[in-house]
Amino acid sequence: MAFWLFKSEPFKWSFEMQKAKGDKGQEWDGVRNYQARNFMREMKVGERGFFYHCLLYTSPSPRDS
Repeated sequence: MAFWLFKSEPFKWSFEMQKAKGDKGQEWDGVRNYQARNFMREMKVGERGFFYHCLLYTSPSPRDS
């Protein structure tokens, strides 16, 4: 069994947006990297995927103290 890792930018498509689609889901389009697209095509039903997206973190400015 293969394991897959998915990364998305939260402003493009968040995990909450995906969950809101329910069991029907949503096709993940807009994958610009050809190798990533090809890997996604290799996926089989029942394989596990891990979904994450980066959160932009800004540290407090010294002026905010």
